[in-house]
Amino acid sequence: MSFPTAPGAMSPAWLAAKLGQEPGALRGFTATPVGTGQMCDSFRLALDWADGVEAPASVVAKCPSHDEASRNIAKLTGTYVKEVSWYRELAEGSGVAAPHCYHAEIADDDVDFVLILSDLAPARQGDQLAGTGLAGLRPCIDAAAGLHALLWNDARLETLPWLSRDNGDLIRSLFPQFYLGFRERYAARLAPELLDLGAGIVARLDAYLARTPAARTIVHGDLRIDNILFAPDGTRCWLVDWQTLGRGSGASDLAYLVGTSIADPAERAAADRPAFDHWIAALDARGIETDGEALWTDYRIGALSGYFMAVFASMSVERTARGDEMFAVMAERPARQALALGSLDLL
Repeated sequence: MSFPTAPGAMSPAWLAAKLGQEPGALRGFTATPVGTGQMCDSFRLALDWADGVEAPASVVAKCPSHDEASRNIAKLTGTYVKEVSWYRELAEGSGVAAPHCYHAEIADDDVDFVLILSDLAPARQGDQLAGTGLAGLRPCIDAAAGLHALLWNDARLETLPWLSRDNGDLIRSLFPQFYLGFRERYAARLAPELLDLGAGIVARLDAYLARTPAARTIVHGDLRIDNILFAPDGTRCWLVDWQTLGRGSGASDLAYLVGTSIADPAERAAADRPAFDHWIAALDARGIETDGEALWTDYRIGALSGYFMAVFASMSVERTARGDEMFAVMAERPARQALALGSLDLL
């Protein structure tokens, strides 16, 4: 390897150079694991600079997962390529609320990579298991609108190979068998009607994957509060974990966010339309022309995406106790959302 892919392989001279400093400016650093992601390993690097050096006190290093299953699915789906390419080609100057990237590199095997990102502490990761309400999601909806406005019905959606990569055949092959494993694992945790929703998705999988949205744009693909950093006062947020980027409906991203975040079904049902209206207003403020009725249909179908991701991801990455409950919640909340919105009937 021509570059390090874990903190233990990084030298102070290498890290200093990537941060725009002389090789001898960094005396050393310490690494502490951060985050709860299962697709990558992330570390906060506390930096010991020589006297007089003006540089960040800490950064975040993102590296390939130590888990072989996670690395394998990342290679199959282009997961690491997407995140590195986001920071290399689109993030800077986009206006999207995301960390600053000091360095992004990936090997030809599409697995070995390293990202050096700004440390946004004291901002804190959202808690997927605890969830949040509509008020807590409003900054996230604004940030999502900023992302979606970036390439709304834009020709560049067809010219970025890492973004336009089609994993449809892989998903058609894997999802039905993943669903069987998911159903067996969560048989005692999820209600029968929620488990049955997955069978409905399998039966309509071709229609789900082939559907053309009302408007196409760049989508985060895993827009949930575990992948969002919140300022201490909750008024600002930053989107992270750009491994599931793709082309699709921004309304689907929004439905995923609302469906996975609000724990109480009644509270969520009351939030669906206000959240959608807030997103439309945020797009309008950015000069995006929208068709509210057509996008509301996209939103209703998009409610299936949280359940879909829960099935696919839970069967693909390293299994942990927190992960098991997180994926159960990721399936349970959007499943009730999709049932309430009649999402399957629209396919």
